[in-house]
Amino acid sequence: MISCGNVSTTQNQLPSNYPEFLRDLKARIQARQARAALAVNRELIALYWEIGQQIVERQEQAGWGDAVITQLERDLKREMPDLEGFSRRNLYRMRTLYLTYRHQGETVPQLVAQIPWGHNTVLMEKVKDPKEREWYMQQTLEQGWSRSVLVHQIESNLYVRQVNQIKSHNFDKVLPSPQSELVEQSLKDPYILDFLTLKQGAKERDLQNGLLAKLRDFLIELGNGFAFMGSEYPLRVSDQDFYLDLLFYHYRLRCLVAIDLKIGDFKPEDAGKMNFYLAALDEQVKHPDDRPSVGIILCKSKDKLIADYSLRNLNRAIGISTYELGTLPPELEAELPTVAQLEQALESE
Repeated sequence: MISCGNVSTTQNQLPSNYPEFLRDLKARIQARQARAALAVNRELIALYWEIGQQIVERQEQAGWGDAVITQLERDLKREMPDLEGFSRRNLYRMRTLYLTYRHQGETVPQLVAQIPWGHNTVLMEKVKDPKEREWYMQQTLEQGWSRSVLVHQIESNLYVRQVNQIKSHNFDKVLPSPQSELVEQSLKDPYILDFLTLKQGAKERDLQNGLLAKLRDFLIELGNGFAFMGSEYPLRVSDQDFYLDLLFYHYRLRCLVAIDLKIGDFKPEDAGKMNFYLAALDEQVKHPDDRPSVGIILCKSKDKLIADYSLRNLNRAIGISTYELGTLPPELEAELPTVAQLEQALESE
């Protein structure tokens, strides 16, 4: 009896490496689930491609009109009532899918097949340039954008701000390749802070507090890879205290990123101040395995030539970008009373 009890106790005890076994099992399950979801999506896009191809070929070769799409929706609903995703609008989208990418080959392009159908429809409807559309696809895959985030990035002109814009920085002069290219790709100009509004006469502290209050939105605008480390980050040099407005760590670039906020125009002395901050960060905060720290001066406006001159002989990686705050739509702003009208209304009461 005692012997049986001992056996039972031993059998109920978990081995010491059980937690590791559980973690590995969970990772395998999640990986399989992700691959299964990708396979399902790939098959769905392939089906939509084939349907779009069949419609286009019959329209081009047999002269079928658009009426066939309307009839097709009715017949599919009647004969396959549980079938979803085959509305008239979606059938037109399948036709557009094939027309958009058929020049790339006879099968669905690999990038297209990896993007969910909702993302594909957004890209086809909102992005007409093939190169730009491919860039948004790559970013969606790399950064895991949801459909709503993708829409926001397109509407905020992210491609132009991050890829096609002429930027003010010295990354190519002070950083080795390919780090310089990677850092440049992470810089935007302008940054769209449409989640933030400031009153007239606001100061830099108001801008900083507003960003901290909307930190999640600010991190989304900064882009994937940024981790917040603190505001008013302290640096002590020669018994004097200095404070960085905002400090981040970019886990993909493997470096610290300091952001200095300016409520007004960029001034040449701003670059020297950031150069000083980065030297202190590299000496006091940077881990030996980290890459050189990067600074971003975020200002309301800048003169490109003044910015370029200011960075010319500095030895730290600095980018100068502008920001745009949230504003009311013109049609709504026109309907709102002015300050003078409000004051007059108060005086008449």
